Amino acid sequence: MSKQSSTQQLQIEAALLAGFQEGSVSVPLLFLKNYPALNLSEIEVMTLIHLISFLEKEKNDFPTTDEIQSRMSASPDLVIASLQKLIHEQFIAIDEDTEETTGIRSERYNLTPLYRKLAKLVAEQQMAQLTASRTSIQSDESAKSIFTTFEKEFARPLTPMELETISGWLDKDLYKEELIMTALKEAVFAGKVHFRYIDRILLEWSRNRVATVDQAKEYSQRFRQSR
Repeated sequence: MSKQSSTQQLQIEAALLAGFQEGSVSVPLLFLKNYPALNLSEIEVMTLIHLISFLEKEKNDFPTTDEIQSRMSASPDLVIASLQKLIHEQFIAIDEDTEETTGIRSERYNLTPLYRKLAKLVAEQQMAQLTASRTSIQSDESAKSIFTTFEKEFARPLTPMELETISGWLDKDLYKEELIMTALKEAVFAGKVHFRYIDRILLEWSRNRVATVDQAKEYSQRFRQSR
């Protein structure tokens, strides 16, 4: 490379560096994280980012399709299709203004619909996480409650094996907590407060499709009358 070419390259690099330092575009991180959940493609995302750039940095609130496409590697047809989808699905809007003195009408892109969709999506995600957290807490509290009830009826702390048995009823056998508690009451009533007897009760109810507390009480009553 000649000295002249080297000097020119350094000048170009200096100009580019000045361009890099000119500023940046504010693209919300939540948008970059969640655009797939909004069913936006990469081309549509880049179209939106360029719109943000035109609006924010160049004060051009209604760039032409050619202006947008000139900054993208996508074909004009894809850029046009991208804009049409964004408008049709209400990610962006086109506002019309009329100059009072001249009566001249102008148009501008409005990105508020995008931010509203994004805010709604993130709010729904956070509510779902909050609901899941509350459900988990309630489940833990429910489990603690049933363990405490058993320990109270057995008048002693439960052994690790007994704790595992209750967990198995809940998680593996999928017995409802209220049915387990009802089976415990049946065992107490029968004077047979031990896990094997309670397990037999639950198994018998399961075989006979007893699914509610009322059905369990009715089944137990018929069983006693038949004896």
